[in-house]
Amino acid sequence: MKFLLIASLAESLINFRGPLIAALQARGFQVHVAAPDLPESNPVRRQLQAAGVVVHDVAMRRTGTNPAADLQTLWSLWRLMRRLRPEHVLGYTIKPVIYGSLAAWLAGVPRRFALVTGLGYTFQGEGKRSGLQELVQRLYAIALARVHTVFFQNPDDEALFRQRKLVKLDGRTRVVNGSGVDIAAFQTVPLPSGYPCFLLIARLLGDKGVREYAQAARRVRAVHPEVRCLLVGWIDTNPNAIAQHELDAWVADGTLEFLGRLDDVRPAIARSSVYVLPSYREGTPRTVLEAMAMGRAIITTDAPGCRETVVHGENGLLVPVKSVDALEQAMLKFVEDETLPLRMGHRSRHMAEVKYDVHKINAAMLREMGVG
Repeated sequence: MKFLLIASLAESLINFRGPLIAALQARGFQVHVAAPDLPESNPVRRQLQAAGVVVHDVAMRRTGTNPAADLQTLWSLWRLMRRLRPEHVLGYTIKPVIYGSLAAWLAGVPRRFALVTGLGYTFQGEGKRSGLQELVQRLYAIALARVHTVFFQNPDDEALFRQRKLVKLDGRTRVVNGSGVDIAAFQTVPLPSGYPCFLLIARLLGDKGVREYAQAARRVRAVHPEVRCLLVGWIDTNPNAIAQHELDAWVADGTLEFLGRLDDVRPAIARSSVYVLPSYREGTPRTVLEAMAMGRAIITTDAPGCRETVVHGENGLLVPVKSVDALEQAMLKFVEDETLPLRMGHRSRHMAEVKYDVHKINAAMLREMGVG
């Protein structure tokens, strides 16, 4: 039996879907993956192949909408599926969901599934939508009408897709608790001593709340200069990306300590006392789950995808989206009450074990797909 997994970012196949791939292999599937930028020399390709995965490099631009390029993506995926004849296909993120689902339907793949991991630019803003947003949402509706189950990572996204009729009224949908976290790999470690150390890990985009984090960090450090505020990530090609000069200014004036892009975020989480993600919207933020598994208290926004990870006052604090004042006050609470990080961190670990264990989440998805 063949199972084809389609991604827009090769690294995510290991970082986010590695346990799912292993679970499929344990059930007797030959797992194939398709993603862009996977030449023979790519270390991700070699790592996947070493794990017994069959890798296919496909033409796909992760960002932007170019009709000719997107048609090439659809054509490449259709040709691949006609040749492979997989029994199951699962795409995740926008282009794999849209073009992977359409290609699977055109190629006659018997079982077709889609995983909506977040909404991004396509659903940002209020009121009148742009032409690009209208187009992408229309493509979502066409593609998702041709899959057997659509998985969502939070109930708000599922409700929005139904409200906008992007899934059929009788379409089958399931909400899963994000991508999960390997609670054995992300073990609890002791908190650092002294003043709290805050941490944000994200692509450096405006809608991740990076600017709000920097502003709140500057205010907190003005009162408590001993507090450290760490930032892990990289500047993305997304039009919403933080500019290099902004990042340089934050580092130069001591507001943030920038650790760059890390292949392994565990040492950074170990250095922190409290994890902060002021994002405007998520599927379910993986970095929050990793921090929770390592016993860290959380500050995040009362926004779709984020709010599910925090019980306010128990394992962390929820703040309004885009509110620098509220974020500053939340950070100051951890500075002024040294018992909070430890108490809330213990609760975070318990929630990670009960709700966000990657093996439990994958088992639920596999049962829904008929291979559990």
